[in-house]
Amino acid sequence: MECVFGLVGNGFAIVVADTSAVHSILVHKSNEDKIMLLDSHKLVAASGEPGDRVQFTEYIQKNVALYQFRNGIPLTTAAAANFTRGELATALRKNPYSVNILLAGYDKETGPSLYYIDYIATLHKLEKGAFGYGSYFSLSMMDRHFHSGMSVEEAIDLVDKCIVEIRSRLVVAPPNFVIKIVDKDGAREYAWRQSVQDTPVPSA
Repeated sequence: MECVFGLVGNGFAIVVADTSAVHSILVHKSNEDKIMLLDSHKLVAASGEPGDRVQFTEYIQKNVALYQFRNGIPLTTAAAANFTRGELATALRKNPYSVNILLAGYDKETGPSLYYIDYIATLHKLEKGAFGYGSYFSLSMMDRHFHSGMSVEEAIDLVDKCIVEIRSRLVVAPPNFVIKIVDKDGAREYAWRQSVQDTPVPSA
């Protein structure tokens, strides 16, 4: 039931993910952040089995940090994407991870980029991409409205159109989404789109 999508604009990349933690017919929480900061200028949005998603993204995050610590320079977005793809491919022959990834980043030399990496270690560089049931609607909206060189305002408007379409068309649509952006100033949370708030459980 997960929805993860992203796009590249003029000098930035945006990734969006639902925030529902679901198992079978139960919703455990509605504020699960599925977009991890890989480093100061990289974001990784993941969907898939919760255990695989958390374990694999943390593994990639720590190895990217280890590379920078050992060598004194960070991995480029392309290098991080290829490293991620390599680890998925290695695991595929042993103990595969059920995880799909959109990796967004910004490099001084090449600008923003977005990489699509699925659970069978397929790697593609894209301008727009999506995973999950929400991809049926977000991809069609992006096919219709996306164009190269979008401004931040245009991209956020398109993201909102995708979210509205998912909420209105998908029978098991997640209520909340988190939006994160990466540009020359770094990776950061941009906004949340919430229609359900988790009720705090009173202490006994």
